[in-house]
Amino acid sequence: METKEQFKKTHLGRKISRIREIRGIKQDALAMELGLSQQTISKIEQSEDVDDETLNKISKALGVSSDAIKNFNEEAVVNIIANTVNNHDQSASVFISPNFNPIDKIVELYERLLKSEQEKNELLNKK
Repeated sequence: METKEQFKKTHLGRKISRIREIRGIKQDALAMELGLSQQTISKIEQSEDVDDETLNKISKALGVSSDAIKNFNEEAVVNIIANTVNNHDQSASVFISPNFNPIDKIVELYERLLKSEQEKNELLNKK
Protein backbone atom coordinates (compact mmCIF):
# COMPACT_ATOMS: atom_id res chain seq x y z
CA MET A 1 0.00 0.00 0.00
CA GLU A 2 1.34 3.46 -0.95
CA THR A 3 1.66 6.11 1.68
CA LYS A 4 0.92 9.77 1.00
CA GLU A 5 4.68 10.47 0.98
CA GLN A 6 5.30 7.89 -1.73
CA PHE A 7 2.38 9.20 -3.75
CA LYS A 8 3.63 12.80 -3.61
CA LYS A 9 7.22 11.88 -4.55
CA THR A 10 8.04 13.05 -8.05
CA HIS A 11 9.39 10.85 -10.81
CA LEU A 12 11.58 13.26 -12.75
CA GLY A 13 12.35 10.73 -15.48
CA ARG A 14 8.67 10.38 -16.40
CA LYS A 15 8.28 14.15 -16.38
CA ILE A 16 11.27 14.56 -18.71
CA SER A 17 9.82 11.89 -20.99
CA ARG A 18 6.40 13.57 -21.12
CA ILE A 19 7.85 17.01 -21.83
CA ARG A 20 10.05 15.55 -24.56
CA GLU A 21 6.98 13.89 -26.11
CA ILE A 22 4.98 17.13 -25.92
CA ARG A 23 7.81 18.91 -27.71
CA GLY A 24 7.83 16.20 -30.39
CA ILE A 25 11.48 15.34 -29.75
CA LYS A 26 12.65 11.75 -30.06
CA GLN A 27 15.04 10.22 -27.54
CA ASP A 28 17.82 9.94 -30.12
CA ALA A 29 17.49 13.63 -31.09
CA LEU A 30 17.70 14.67 -27.42
CA ALA A 31 20.65 12.33 -26.95
CA MET A 32 22.48 13.88 -29.91
CA GLU A 33 21.85 17.39 -28.57
CA LEU A 34 23.29 16.40 -25.19
CA GLY A 35 26.15 14.29 -26.55
CA LEU A 36 24.72 11.13 -24.95
CA SER A 37 23.46 7.82 -26.27
CA GLN A 38 19.78 7.08 -26.78
CA GLN A 39 20.12 4.32 -24.17
CA THR A 40 21.35 6.86 -21.62
CA ILE A 41 18.32 9.07 -22.26
CA SER A 42 16.09 6.01 -21.86
CA LYS A 43 17.78 5.19 -18.55
CA ILE A 44 17.37 8.80 -17.33
CA GLU A 45 13.65 8.72 -18.23
CA GLN A 46 13.25 5.53 -16.19
CA SER A 47 14.99 7.08 -13.17
CA GLU A 48 12.96 8.53 -10.33
CA ASP A 49 15.72 11.04 -9.48
CA VAL A 50 17.96 13.03 -11.83
CA ASP A 51 20.97 15.00 -10.62
CA ASP A 52 20.75 18.79 -10.94
CA GLU A 53 23.52 19.13 -13.53
CA THR A 54 21.87 16.59 -15.87
CA LEU A 55 18.44 18.10 -15.24
CA ASN A 56 19.74 21.57 -16.17
CA LYS A 57 21.25 20.29 -19.42
CA ILE A 58 18.06 18.43 -20.34
CA SER A 59 15.84 21.39 -19.47
CA LYS A 60 17.93 23.66 -21.69
CA ALA A 61 17.75 21.16 -24.57
CA LEU A 62 13.96 20.89 -24.14
CA GLY A 63 13.53 24.66 -23.96
CA VAL A 64 11.99 24.73 -20.48
CA SER A 65 13.34 25.56 -17.03
CA SER A 66 14.37 22.83 -14.62
CA ASP A 67 11.62 24.13 -12.29
CA ALA A 68 9.09 23.47 -15.04
CA ILE A 69 10.23 19.85 -15.12
CA LYS A 70 10.21 19.50 -11.33
CA ASN A 71 6.74 21.08 -11.02
CA PHE A 72 5.37 19.44 -14.15
CA ASN A 73 1.70 19.35 -14.97
CA GLU A 74 0.24 19.23 -18.48
CA GLU A 75 -1.32 22.70 -18.58
CA ALA A 76 1.65 24.55 -17.11
CA VAL A 77 4.18 22.93 -19.39
CA VAL A 78 2.15 23.54 -22.54
CA ASN A 79 1.95 27.23 -21.61
CA ILE A 80 5.67 27.43 -20.86
CA ILE A 81 6.58 25.73 -24.13
CA ALA A 82 4.25 27.98 -26.09
CA ASN A 83 5.86 31.05 -24.54
CA THR A 84 9.50 29.96 -24.82
CA VAL A 85 9.76 28.34 -28.24
CA ASN A 86 13.30 29.16 -29.24
CA ASN A 87 14.33 25.94 -30.89
CA HIS A 88 15.93 26.47 -34.31
CA ASP A 89 14.59 23.13 -35.53
CA GLN A 90 10.99 24.20 -36.10
CA SER A 91 9.90 20.61 -36.77
CA ALA A 92 10.43 19.86 -33.08
CA SER A 93 8.50 22.91 -31.86
CA VAL A 94 4.98 23.11 -30.55
CA PHE A 95 2.99 26.15 -31.61
CA ILE A 96 -0.23 26.93 -29.82
CA SER A 97 -2.57 29.52 -31.20
CA PRO A 98 -5.85 30.11 -29.43
CA ASN A 99 -8.96 29.82 -31.57
CA PHE A 100 -10.54 32.81 -29.81
CA ASN A 101 -9.77 36.50 -29.54
CA PRO A 102 -8.39 37.24 -26.03
CA ILE A 103 -9.79 40.79 -26.14
CA ASP A 104 -13.27 39.42 -26.78
CA LYS A 105 -12.90 37.17 -23.74
CA ILE A 106 -11.83 40.14 -21.59
CA VAL A 107 -14.83 42.19 -22.78
CA GLU A 108 -17.12 39.22 -22.12
CA LEU A 109 -15.74 38.86 -18.58
CA TYR A 110 -16.08 42.59 -17.95
CA GLU A 111 -19.71 42.55 -19.12
CA ARG A 112 -20.52 39.61 -16.82
CA LEU A 113 -18.89 41.37 -13.86
CA LEU A 114 -20.76 44.58 -14.66
CA LYS A 115 -24.08 42.73 -14.88
CA SER A 116 -23.35 41.00 -11.56
CA GLU A 117 -22.62 44.35 -9.88
CA GLN A 118 -25.82 45.84 -11.31
CA GLU A 119 -27.84 42.92 -9.91
CA LYS A 120 -26.23 43.40 -6.49
CA ASN A 121 -27.07 47.11 -6.54
CA GLU A 122 -30.68 46.35 -7.47
CA LEU A 123 -30.97 43.95 -4.53
CA LEU A 124 -29.47 46.48 -2.14
CA ASN A 125 -31.80 49.25 -3.37
CA LYS A 126 -34.87 47.06 -2.79
CA LYS A 127 -34.09 46.78 0.92
